[in-house]
Amino acid sequence: MRIVLLLVLTMVLHACTVTKTVPTTDGKLKPTEVAEGLVEALLVGTDKSTAQASKTDGFWGNAVIRILFPPEAEKVKQAALTIGLRPVVERFELSLNRAAEDAAKEAKPILIAAVKRIRFADVWTILTGGPHAATDYLRLHTEAQLLQAFRPVVQASVGRAEVTKYWKPLADKYNALPLVKPVNPDLTSYVAERTLNGLFTLIAEEERLIREHPFARISELLRKVFGRK
Repeated sequence: MRIVLLLVLTMVLHACTVTKTVPTTDGKLKPTEVAEGLVEALLVGTDKSTAQASKTDGFWGNAVIRILFPPEAEKVKQAALTIGLRPVVERFELSLNRAAEDAAKEAKPILIAAVKRIRFADVWTILTGGPHAATDYLRLHTEAQLLQAFRPVVQASVGRAEVTKYWKPLADKYNALPLVKPVNPDLTSYVAERTLNGLFTLIAEEERLIREHPFARISELLRKVFGRK
């Protein structure tokens, strides 16, 4: 992590057009300390969140980010429950979350690359912004790339029939009912988007903890920068 921090800091300082440094004798922070502290906070949040999301039950075991039935197919779920197919419904929802946990493994290198590209001009804005300012910055600069990375992983889960083997009997039974409009949601896009939302929910929470609670500032630099913001 220190190597990554040094690389990022080098890039930040290279991009910096401000030549004046802030002295430390009066208790103020140097711009370099602020930049390095923000980078470390982003890396800590990214590392913890991606590890949590990509482990077994990272999505399924977390009620906040658990992926449920696609909203447009909720009527399929209700029909299935009515005729006693609750186990199939639960296995289908579990399969969606397993696909998300697999996809989340692709996120860490993309997020770290975005941290490396952080602009010095954005440092103070992020540091003094709202409780999710850094998360919002990361999402703005990685969302399209993350979705692109997630889709083939999710598609592979669908292709292995881990998802469709549970979805197909549900959809077939529903679509066979008289006077109903057939449903066939884009499960790949649905899971990829929910994976993205879940991951950034976790990152936002890590950022909030670092900003608000000393116990979450796991290094002296984080305590110095965020403790005296």
